[in-house]
Amino acid sequence: MLDLGSRPLVMGVLNVTPDSFADPDHLSDPSRAITAAFDLEASGADLIDIGGESTRPGAEPVDADTEIARIAPVVEALRGRLRVPISVDTYKARVADVALGAGAAMVNDISGLQYEPELASVVAKRGAALVLMHTRGRSTDMYARADYRDLVGEVVAELRESIGRATAAGVPLECLLVDPGVGFAKRPEHSYGVLARLPEIADALQRPVLIGPSRKSFLQEAAGGADAARRDWPTAAAVTAAVLAGAHIIRVHAVAQMVQVVRAAEEVRKQSPAASSQL
Repeated sequence: MLDLGSRPLVMGVLNVTPDSFADPDHLSDPSRAITAAFDLEASGADLIDIGGESTRPGAEPVDADTEIARIAPVVEALRGRLRVPISVDTYKARVADVALGAGAAMVNDISGLQYEPELASVVAKRGAALVLMHTRGRSTDMYARADYRDLVGEVVAELRESIGRATAAGVPLECLLVDPGVGFAKRPEHSYGVLARLPEIADALQRPVLIGPSRKSFLQEAAGGADAARRDWPTAAAVTAAVLAGAHIIRVHAVAQMVQVVRAAEEVRKQSPAASSQL
C-alpha cells in the first residue's frame, strides 16, 4: 500500500546494467547494487525501481534470461531487508513474474503494455501495482514517432488504451498509475509541454501520476550540453514543476538532493489555491 495522498513520493533509480545512460557507476555487480539500494533508502527514497535493461534512445534490447540474471539476485537479497517497496522496471512478462515472486511489489512498464500485453495478466495474478508509461515505437525509432498534432489529447488517448488493456486482463483500476513518458517518443518541446500541462493529463485519466525527468536528454540544452550524469540542476527544475503540477511519484537518480527539492516544492504547492484538487 502506498500513501499517495499526503505528499509526493520519491522513487530512486537503481540500474543494474552495464550501459546505464545516467549512472557513472554501473551497478551490474549484485553486491554493489544491494549496497546502493540501502543507500537510496537511507537518502530518503520511498520506493526503489530496479532495472536490468537500458531503454535509452538507441539502446539494444536484452533477452529475458539476461534481464532476470541481473535483477533477480538483487531483489531476492533485498526482500524483507528494505523498509520501502521495490519496483521492477521491465516490460517483459517473464521478468516481471520472477521479480514479483522474488519480492517486488510494482512493475514499471515503459511500453504501457504495448510490447508484451501478457504482462498485465502476470501483474493481475501477483496482485501487484502497475505503472503504464506513454511511448511510441521502440528505443531505436521512438524519435521518428514524435509527431503530435494534439500533444495532451494524444498522450491521454494512448494511455487510456493502456489502462483498458490492463483492466481487461484483470488488473484493478486502483492498482494502476500512469506516466506521460517525458523523454520517450517526445522531442524536448513535447517533454516540456507534458510537464507544463500535467494537471490536464491527470484530470483526464483520474489515476496517480508518476514522472521521471531525471537527467534525460530533453534537459541537455538547459544543462549547457553536459552529459547525463551532470544534469541534476535542470532535473531539479523539472522535478519542481512536476510537484507543483500535482505529480504523485517522482523518479530520480540523485535521491538525496531531489528529496530536498521535492519537499521544498511541496511546501509551495500546499499554499496554492488549487492544491486541494491535486494529490
